[in-house]
Amino acid sequence: MVAGIASSASGHHSNSIFDLESVVTLQGTVSRYEWRNPHVYVYVESRDETGQLIEWQLEGDATSIMTRSGWRSTTLTPGDPVTVRMNPDRNAQRHHALVVSLTKADGVFLTPRSGGRASPVGATGLAGLWDSVRGYAGRRISYGVLTEEGAAAQAAYIEADNEVSECIPYPLPTIAIAPYLNEIEILEDRVLIRTEFFNVERTIYMDGRGHPQSGERTIQGHSIGSWEGEILVVDTTLFSDSRTGNLNGVPGGGQKHVVERYQLSEDRTQLLLEFVVEDPEYMVEPMIGRVAWDHAPDRELLPFGCDPENARLYEFQ
Repeated sequence: MVAGIASSASGHHSNSIFDLESVVTLQGTVSRYEWRNPHVYVYVESRDETGQLIEWQLEGDATSIMTRSGWRSTTLTPGDPVTVRMNPDRNAQRHHALVVSLTKADGVFLTPRSGGRASPVGATGLAGLWDSVRGYAGRRISYGVLTEEGAAAQAAYIEADNEVSECIPYPLPTIAIAPYLNEIEILEDRVLIRTEFFNVERTIYMDGRGHPQSGERTIQGHSIGSWEGEILVVDTTLFSDSRTGNLNGVPGGGQKHVVERYQLSEDRTQLLLEFVVEDPEYMVEPMIGRVAWDHAPDRELLPFGCDPENARLYEFQ
């Protein structure tokens, strides 16, 4: 058996390929600007120390996250001079980096993930819109012990294994902690949880039914829920196998079981989500996670169309 790790977890495209401890400044000219999902990309031409013209591929976030951070599809045009602060790819042979900030010649300063904000208004209940971008930076994910199979899969994981490269959304728990806007709708017999990421809608049955004995296994599984006072407890099983099912390169198996607990913070401006993931094929001990969503009643879910060509850039190794 192999000991697991405590981690803040990576997001959708694994940030492990970038050196997040290193910030490099690049000055150059925009050659291409691709406003697509799952990631916006900025291509910048700059001369290296030998005078050779090099094109850098600079990765941003999805269009919805970028929009709430002040970016638009018209923000950049080929020929624009820019100064970019970036986290470079760990492979120094690749001219590939994660955008930290971008400054235009007219002084406009942009970052990819600055749209989160605390809410001055408390919620009356769990129903409504919730933004997880600020909570994403502070989320905590703890693994216990991985099985030998889980540890081997994690060690062998490369971005080509990422199912988002095939425009397949992540299952729980990743979909619940990704930095997107979420909406909760509470109906008499069910609760609907929608997220911008791939426009996924989950149905949590609240009518007392159990999980079907031989139900269909799906990406998001089968969810039933109950109330403990104001706390929504969600129990999910029947997940399909997933190469990226449990974060940080740990797959998800057919015996995976997730329990989520949703409750308001004391001041009711945040929704606090705690989850426990059991997956005996890959984890000896459960994975435990926490994330906070900000109340965002003045925002709206934005569309997320996955572009297959853009998604395949996840395979960049």
